[in-house]
Amino acid sequence: MLDTIELLIDEENDKPGVFAISLVEFPAIESNFVALSDHKIELKTIDEDKRLVMGVILKADKKIFRKRGDYEYNIIFNKDTVRKASQIYLREVRNHNTTVDHKAMAEGVYLTESWVVEDLEKDKTALYGLNASVGDWAGTMKVDNDEIWKSVKEGHFLGFSIEGLFDEKPVDQYKEKWEQIKKILS
Repeated sequence: MLDTIELLIDEENDKPGVFAISLVEFPAIESNFVALSDHKIELKTIDEDKRLVMGVILKADKKIFRKRGDYEYNIIFNKDTVRKASQIYLREVRNHNTTVDHKAMAEGVYLTESWVVEDLEKDKTALYGLNASVGDWAGTMKVDNDEIWKSVKEGHFLGFSIEGLFDEKPVDQYKEKWEQIKKILS
């Protein structure tokens, strides 16, 4: 069984939570921040004329595999952290912070709608057939950039992936081991 590390937002710390959302085709991970895209997330084109795409931005309570050096573990975001991440992202006016495959800023791509799923039957994600759960952060992006829109239409982007900095809290039984791993990695 792999260790599980819960990622949290403590607004007293200098970790900003989510600072960008990336349109992704392939899984990506960068050191010092979380880039989540190796779990299946659907990206739906909801209006070709208006160039709108919708998807789940961050899943609540889902274990996501990660690897640091030889250490393999899972991360998880609880529902409270997902809600805080979505609220801070908008409060800090980061809705234009969009990247492509975690590499380059995407001009002309921005978040126009953001919400946390509260009711699976009545939520907008159900209307568009997205695989969402209660507590997930979902959103709609507008793509004004012609080159990126062409890539969206050709199916090059399969979902959203976050980029962010979070506090890490190991599940109790792994706390001592996690502290040892952090010392080795730093």
